[in-house]
Amino acid sequence: MAFTQLIEEDDHQELSQESKEFLLTLPRNKGWRTRNLYLFQGFWCQAKEIHAILSFQQHFQAQAKDIIVASIPKTGTTWLKALTFSIVNRHLFTLQKEHPLLTSNPHDLVPFLEYNLYANNNIPGPSRPRLMATHVPFHALPDSIKMESNTSRVVYISRNPFDTFLSIWHFMSKIRPDELGPFSFEEAFDMYCNGVVGYGPYWEHMLGYYKESMKNPEKVLFLKYEELKDNIEFHLKRLAEFLGCPFSAEEEREGVIEDVAKLCSFENLKELDVNKNGKCIANFENKHLFRTAKVGDWMNHFTPLMVEQLSTIMEQKLEGSGLAFKI
Repeated sequence: MAFTQLIEEDDHQELSQESKEFLLTLPRNKGWRTRNLYLFQGFWCQAKEIHAILSFQQHFQAQAKDIIVASIPKTGTTWLKALTFSIVNRHLFTLQKEHPLLTSNPHDLVPFLEYNLYANNNIPGPSRPRLMATHVPFHALPDSIKMESNTSRVVYISRNPFDTFLSIWHFMSKIRPDELGPFSFEEAFDMYCNGVVGYGPYWEHMLGYYKESMKNPEKVLFLKYEELKDNIEFHLKRLAEFLGCPFSAEEEREGVIEDVAKLCSFENLKELDVNKNGKCIANFENKHLFRTAKVGDWMNHFTPLMVEQLSTIMEQKLEGSGLAFKI
């Protein structure tokens, strides 16, 4: 089968000859839910994402008070979108009833730049949403976002690499097309350890945002999934302050922080009808976005050799950075 034909199968749509020729210049590897992943600008992504990312990079102009929710897939993105949307808009909607999260998936309320706003040859006008999201690594964001003088803010969520792999594996197992054949846990783990995962290597993705958060803490807020789970109220206050809309003393007394945490909790979101039956990003079923949200579930799946292998890799990749995870 000709490689150009494989490219078309990857994209599930007709590509221009120019796009096909460009893909031919990129290193490629087996994909998780498409036939190939391509090494583009130092990170791995699918063929159909590249055009949208290029458009995003070329046309996006950050505006004051823009908020970008950033992550690598399956690290708590859905949760962080819900929390950010609820905090920023808490004066517009009551948290107990008629809130948009009760009838809309968080990914619809905080759309992805590369999957929604700039996908399918679309170039949004100036009235784009104030809240947006991306999986793109920090170094590949448009310059207008990275400019220190611009007052847009980036909120990044990370997750320990062990649970992240497990979550990616379960998600991809549900959405991987049958025609691509089996994809074992062990094969996926080896690819992950080699950095071949969407928008990865994961350690480089994390470090890009982490280092920028150390350099410009008013520009980038770096969160850890496990710390949010452990002390949600503390980190919601921290998030609200970073976003420029801190909780007032009166709101704290009235339990608004607890209300936001409850509204956006995994247990609540998972049971909503819209998240049981609807579809969102790339026509994925919303129900696949909610599995267990447990910290440490990887211990039920990893062999001792896998634990040793990934532990060694993360120690090497994160050494001297100051970034570490409790395992």
